[in-house]
Order: sequence, then structure tokens, then C-alpha cells
Amino acid sequence: MLVARKVVIDEIYIPVGRRNTLHPETVRLLAEDILENGLKAPIRVRHDGKRYILVEGLHRMEAMKWLGDAEIDAYLVQAQKH
Repeated sequence: MLVARKVVIDEIYIPVGRRNTLHPETVRLLAEDILENGLKAPIRVRHDGKRYILVEGLHRMEAMKWLGDAEIDAYLVQAQKH
């Protein structure tokens, strides 16, 4: 069973290929939803021994960052590198 933990947003590395998929309008809409309903699903990260690497949840993470939050709920997963 996955257990969410708090992770500092600025300590999460976003792979270069993922950065290109960011849509600012989606971030804005998610931020509005998070303000009204809270974060519904934690993001997913993996740890490579040095840092957290984003696996899933770029728009949620950016929305939380946009709202001024320094931490986000995240599941630590054992994802394979692409």
C-alpha cells in the first residue's frame, strides 16, 4: 500500500522531456480546484539516492507551487527509468 509523504517541491527534479508537456492553463484550473477542494491525489516520485524525480503529477505540482505551497503530498514509487 502506498503511503503519501510530504516532499519539498523545490527538491523535486523534473526530467527535461516532462517540462515540455506543461500547459499553463491546466495549472491555473488545477490551482483553482485545489483551492476549493484540496489536492485530491498525491503526485508520484522516485528517489535515485540523491534526489526525488517526478514520475507523475507535473501539473498538480506546479499548481501547488503557484499557490505558494512549499511541500506536496507524494507517493514514493519504484519506477523504472525511461
